[in-house]
Amino acid sequence: MIRFLSAVVLMVPMAVAQQAPQFDGQSWWNHVKILADDKMEGRETGSEGLRKASEYVVQQLTQAGLQPAGTKGSYQPVSFTARQIIEKDSHAMLVRNGTEEPIVLGEDAYFAASIDVSPDEVSASLVFVGYGLKIPELNLDDLAGVDLKNKVVVYISGSPASLPSALSAHYQQSGVRWKALRDAGAIGAIRIFNPASMDIPWSRISLNRAHVEMTLADPEFDETAGEKIALGFNPAKAEKLFAGSGHSFQEIADLARDRKELPRFPLAVSLKAKAKVEKQMVESSNIVAKLPGSDPKLKDEYVVLSAHLDHVGIGQPVDGDRIYKGAMDDGSGDAVLLDMAGALKRRPDKLRRSILFLFVTGEEKGLLGSKYFAARPTVDIKSIIADIKIDMFLPIVPLKTLRILGLDESDLGTRAKDIAQAMKLHPQADPEPLRNSFIRSDQYSFIRHGVPALKADVGFEPGSAEQQTFKDWLTHRYHAPSDDVNQPVNLEAAGLYEQFIYRLLADVANEEERPQWKAESFFRRYAGGE
Repeated sequence: MIRFLSAVVLMVPMAVAQQAPQFDGQSWWNHVKILADDKMEGRETGSEGLRKASEYVVQQLTQAGLQPAGTKGSYQPVSFTARQIIEKDSHAMLVRNGTEEPIVLGEDAYFAASIDVSPDEVSASLVFVGYGLKIPELNLDDLAGVDLKNKVVVYISGSPASLPSALSAHYQQSGVRWKALRDAGAIGAIRIFNPASMDIPWSRISLNRAHVEMTLADPEFDETAGEKIALGFNPAKAEKLFAGSGHSFQEIADLARDRKELPRFPLAVSLKAKAKVEKQMVESSNIVAKLPGSDPKLKDEYVVLSAHLDHVGIGQPVDGDRIYKGAMDDGSGDAVLLDMAGALKRRPDKLRRSILFLFVTGEEKGLLGSKYFAARPTVDIKSIIADIKIDMFLPIVPLKTLRILGLDESDLGTRAKDIAQAMKLHPQADPEPLRNSFIRSDQYSFIRHGVPALKADVGFEPGSAEQQTFKDWLTHRYHAPSDDVNQPVNLEAAGLYEQFIYRLLADVANEEERPQWKAESFFRRYAGGE
């Protein structure tokens, strides 16, 4: 039986390959150029620019013959609460032996407005809790034996090397981490960025703090209730937190770089802080469209192909440019979805299952649009058999290695691996677990509702010249105005990637059996729904 099933799996990609159209990357790039045009104003959630981009997407989906599948035509409205820190009316300071030392906002740290910040001044002792993780499955508890009642915890981003990548990423998700901290009595948190895994330099992180933060308006989705204060701290300034504690930040950073166990201890300073926050309601929408399947038995099941349409809008200028255009993040993914819609329209034979094309809003605010859709889908969540997510797949080098997040979690990953190998591509699990990519994109929202999902990107081999190319891209273009249509792209790599996505999509839609979580996967526990 095992040998027979393996033969079937191998035959399906070959059959799909014979029917798959050829993609040259040019139509993909044409879509990107429209979505990343200055007229779209960076596609901030709830903005006029995002509304224009949404209209373009709906127009293209209609031309491709797809059916509206939202709650209002192709749209699924989503309500947000927007928050912005008013720094001139806010303050933060460290108190040491009765002496107050100001924390310079922007230079030393920034207030996170992604939580419902307390309107009152917070005054609390500080405790360093290592990575700040509690993972029952591995008997790992950074909070054990530490008095956190009414304290603000300090932690560094990351995890010990003993943690599997997916498990590590899950427990570093802000809502999951905060639940453990809240249950231990904490009232707030200071996150020190790990120098070994910072995607962008502090100078740009500091600029980006001016962007508006959002949460879903419905209290049902509030995963950080009870968190009174949250700060992001510049690692270059973090020594002031550790002075007098018997430890240095350099010691901590060196251990965290190598993913070693960290000590936990009270700090010799306390925090006094108050953040002034302005709030307003914002409306935006997910876009949902359906390509009906042809099989009488399977057409009521759906494969979701998803990308996020929003970006971060207009912000502080970099080299005189204030529009953060989001060509790769995630105009690249949106363009793949539009290309897939056009290609499927031209396909002579029809897919057995239905395809749900999903363009979510609010991803840059914390995966909010996908969180909303996964909790309130426009089709029965039990009818969704898989999510294939495309987000910033970065065709900036030739496509030889395909990084597949979720490769080892379900047989959806196995199918992706088989297709990649049939295309002479090297399938690769996440080579940089410190970056927590598995939880930083919308597939995670589906996973938490039991849906097998993956995200595939153009990859690189560790230590290669391509790795440096990606590092340079993150340093200079990620969440910067220079993520625009003037950057170099490899159209051949984009076309080859699209061919992979097409073949995987068709394979999953036509296969008799649904994708299943692997028995050893941590995420199998969600198979019955969150």
